[in-house]
Amino acid sequence: MKLNTKDFEEKMKKAISVYEENLSSIRAGQANAAVLSKVNVDYWGVPTAISSMATVSVPDAKTLMITPWDTSTLKDIEKAILASDVGITPSNDGKTIRLVFPQPTEERRKELAKQVRKYGEDAKVAIRNIRRDANDLCKKMKTDGDMTEDEQKASEKSVQDLTDKYIKDIDGITAKKEKEIMQI
Repeated sequence: MKLNTKDFEEKMKKAISVYEENLSSIRAGQANAAVLSKVNVDYWGVPTAISSMATVSVPDAKTLMITPWDTSTLKDIEKAILASDVGITPSNDGKTIRLVFPQPTEERRKELAKQVRKYGEDAKVAIRNIRRDANDLCKKMKTDGDMTEDEQKASEKSVQDLTDKYIKDIDGITAKKEKEIMQI
């Protein structure tokens, strides 16, 4: 009985989507609402996402505008942004908060590229861990007599092929994002 690689492929796809989600939160000189995705505001004692309590818009390429539905939360939103690792000082005009994204310096671009590579390496580790789990299952199935040695080798080869494919995808995504960052 050959190993069903569909489950492991789904896990690898999930690892790629988590990687892409992490990349979207990297601010690279352009306004992107995704940078606020991990910022929570203490709203009545409950950590709340900014997008759940305000309209977030991008009036131009360098500005993010946050308009809370309840203006009494302006100070709390501003405090949460300052406490986060967004790295931008918000400006509050009493009704909205503006985040102006500065043009990154050469040093900052290199820092961002390094962060992209780190996220890429984390994603590769996740893919390799999935491969290890699949190979462990193959060995267990062979030991239990559910799989012959030839089936084990074929299953391990198909898992390795999947691993190579998704690692190559990660390398491509990483190269594209690094190029995008360095051209800003």
